[in-house]
Amino acid sequence: MSEQLILDLYLPQPPSFEGFVPGENAEPLFMLAEWAAGATDIRFLYLWGGDGVGKSYLLDAAARRLAGALYINAARETLPDFIDPAAALIVDNVGALDPDQQIRLFDHYNTLREGSGRLLAAGSLPPMQLDLRDDLTTRLGWGLVYQLKALSDADKIAALKAQAREAGFELPPEVADYLLRHTARDLASLRAVLDQANRYALSTKRPVTVPLIRDVLAGDRHV
Repeated sequence: MSEQLILDLYLPQPPSFEGFVPGENAEPLFMLAEWAAGATDIRFLYLWGGDGVGKSYLLDAAARRLAGALYINAARETLPDFIDPAAALIVDNVGALDPDQQIRLFDHYNTLREGSGRLLAAGSLPPMQLDLRDDLTTRLGWGLVYQLKALSDADKIAALKAQAREAGFELPPEVADYLLRHTARDLASLRAVLDQANRYALSTKRPVTVPLIRDVLAGDRHV
């Protein structure tokens, strides 16, 4: 199997609600899907949690699910000057908003609230603990607020085993354990290493074992 064919077979899948491993986050995942489908009266939703819990993944998935949604990552993009009162606005990393952008999001919130629009936002802390304007943090806390909790090791292993089965092989327990002990522990990083290991295994006709994972992590083996 050629390298190009292997790469074509293992292109990353775009974020989706179905691809998110819920763990203890079943309720916020359900409400987010309802929000994106317009199947709930809740128009304002805020997600918070530490790095690697899936906030950006879910906001990206929501933007893909909801046609016409405006997605802004405040860490690298600015909010528009004006917004349709009926729009769906998605803002990631609200803690990165500078003072001018905070005022703009506050104004947008009021515009959406007075119209029929909706807002989905995410940050690293609960609204009232963010280092933002008080009037903005109050607005962000008016809707539903959910903490996204990190997956347990058992959840991560289950997700990696499912990924392996989809790729056509069984993940040995010792490989899963090695990944948890020797890589970044968020699921996105674990999945990326396993995907790279599988591509390398296919190209070299070797099974996915601890020695193969060790080679991949050494950085001198890749497809």
